[in-house]
Amino acid sequence: MVLPLKRGLKRVGLFLAILGPGFITSTADNDAGGIATYAVAGAQEGYGMLWALLLITLSLGVIQEMSARMGLVTGQGLGGLIREKFGVKTTVFAMGLLLFANLFVTISNFSGVAASLEIFHIPRYVSVPLAAALILRLIMKGSYRSIEKIFLLFALFYFSYVVSGFLAKPVWGEVWKGFVPAFRFSSPGYLALFIAFVGTTITPWMQFYLQSSVVDKRLTEEDLPSSTLEVYIGAFFTDFIDFFIIVATAATLFKSGVRVESASQAALALKPLAGPYCMALFSFGLLNASILAASILPLSTAYALCDAFGWESGLDRKFREAPLFFSLAIATTLIGAAAVLVPGLDLMKVMLYSQTTNGVLLPFILVFMLLIVNDKTIMGKHTNGWVRNLVAWATAVSLIVMTILLLYFSLLGRGL
Repeated sequence: MVLPLKRGLKRVGLFLAILGPGFITSTADNDAGGIATYAVAGAQEGYGMLWALLLITLSLGVIQEMSARMGLVTGQGLGGLIREKFGVKTTVFAMGLLLFANLFVTISNFSGVAASLEIFHIPRYVSVPLAAALILRLIMKGSYRSIEKIFLLFALFYFSYVVSGFLAKPVWGEVWKGFVPAFRFSSPGYLALFIAFVGTTITPWMQFYLQSSVVDKRLTEEDLPSSTLEVYIGAFFTDFIDFFIIVATAATLFKSGVRVESASQAALALKPLAGPYCMALFSFGLLNASILAASILPLSTAYALCDAFGWESGLDRKFREAPLFFSLAIATTLIGAAAVLVPGLDLMKVMLYSQTTNGVLLPFILVFMLLIVNDKTIMGKHTNGWVRNLVAWATAVSLIVMTILLLYFSLLGRGL
């Protein structure tokens, strides 16, 4: 009896030791734009898109596991592997796509900081500079271990959305009906929302961040079983939170016929329908998610570019040891914060369009990943099995098809 208990405790200890990269990456992907997308989905479609969470959770888990496995086996970030397999020109193309998407999403998350606190009458000209200053201090002064602990603490606050979901008092019998699959190919608006749905949960930046953070944490091939478990737990937790965001808005806004275009609008609309506590928790969740993602996006950009071009990187290094790494992180943070302070910027459109951009760009990154992870000269015995390949390729092909359909409808003049 004592021996099995010791073995069990040892396994728990090993899991807790590697906990961080997969869980944080998946959780941080529920950023400002993501919360806006799920809030809009609940308000516009009710529970009708809940079924998609099942497919997205599976795809997210499989793709994140691939990313972590590549880092554990090779000891390299994704950018470096792309350069190694496809050459400099392809790497420049991939990094260009990533830089464009990451800047867009960083702006989106500082927009989330602004929007969440403007609900409480705190102007963006106060909240955004303060958030940027806190993030820069974290990046410049923290070690990998200390920053990881802070990020895990941020992840716990996502439970505010679970409470919001229950405060909305949904009819659970109606909720479960939302898991019956239904897809409207003829509706460009539905199609755009579905692409954003996928694009907010599985993004280009997270593949680069996860793989680089696994390397930065110095995990090895021996940690593969625990890392795989952590990644799938992170994928489940992410969409568990998304479920309650949709439930909160569907049970109140959709039921009352209230249309919203952002998470902050959703929070305000919840006040008369579900009470001030629900509104406050929803707003706090948006602030928490925005700061976490706004902290990680600059690091993802810096990791990816440094890996791709062979520059020194890592949070445990000093500025003089990795000047380009820290300079890229600082520049991304400052550009993202400054853009939000531009007068007249429509924060709602920035947050929603950033997710659609991710959905359009993701297939390019997935194709690179799949070609690398199935290369035995790079991965040895740890290449993909047929099930992982099926799920990952299906995700990439589905996004390509949906993007083509979206462009087709746009050319016909059937606007979103």
